Amino acid sequence: MPPARIVFWAATLAGIGVTVRSLFAEPPPLPFAVTGVVGYVALLLSGVFVLRLRMFADAIVRGPSGATGVVLTFDDGPDPIHTREVLDALDVHEAKATFFVIGRKAEQHRDVIEEIVRRGHSVGVHGFAHDRLFSLRGSKRVREDLMHAVRVLESITGSTPTLFRPPIGHTNPTIARISDLLDLTMVGWSVRARDGLSGTKPDDVLARISRGLEDGAIVLLHDAPEHGKRKPAGVTALPAILDRIASKNLTVVPLDKWLTPEER
Repeated sequence: MPPARIVFWAATLAGIGVTVRSLFAEPPPLPFAVTGVVGYVALLLSGVFVLRLRMFADAIVRGPSGATGVVLTFDDGPDPIHTREVLDALDVHEAKATFFVIGRKAEQHRDVIEEIVRRGHSVGVHGFAHDRLFSLRGSKRVREDLMHAVRVLESITGSTPTLFRPPIGHTNPTIARISDLLDLTMVGWSVRARDGLSGTKPDDVLARISRGLEDGAIVLLHDAPEHGKRKPAGVTALPAILDRIASKNLTVVPLDKWLTPEER
């Protein structure tokens, strides 16, 4: 069990214990109670916002022990221009990646999804609407969004997607439970470039990614902006990133290589 989840359960049990004690004995001093509530809320929010803590979900955030190579992942596509630029750069290095696509964009650019698969890459779910408030939605809305995205990809590729990255990387017990019900394996990252931000420069992307390049790393980049047609800095930086991976005597490996049969 991830350490953050142990802390969460310990804090929850402690809170229950204090509450029960307050019913039968003197309640704790107000400053102590306020500090406890604020601390617990902060703990919950860290679990929602920081996927790599794996507080609520058994997300894959890096390769297993002894893993070799680097996994490249791309979010927020497909884009008819920029995604193909990424595919061309990957082909030069004979590298395979995983694309976490937005369902509504996949509907609009079915040919790009078909090309991603035809060129040997994997496609995962990144939600249908890429709802930035996804972690605040109820179970019905979360389920409908993910099922819609799954059906779209099934209709294009002919197979059921098994990989899922939550929109903007936020998760909670509801999202974790529904992704499990849909047999979706949640995938996070160990290093990201923040290239989804409009102010990020290609040199910034290369510097951030280079610091985290090591065996077992899962790299998060973007092949499209969340909205609009802007070219993400990661697309421009990708050739240099691939060269840097090679210069470190690392290889790009498909994510499937690190998954168990149940997770694929």
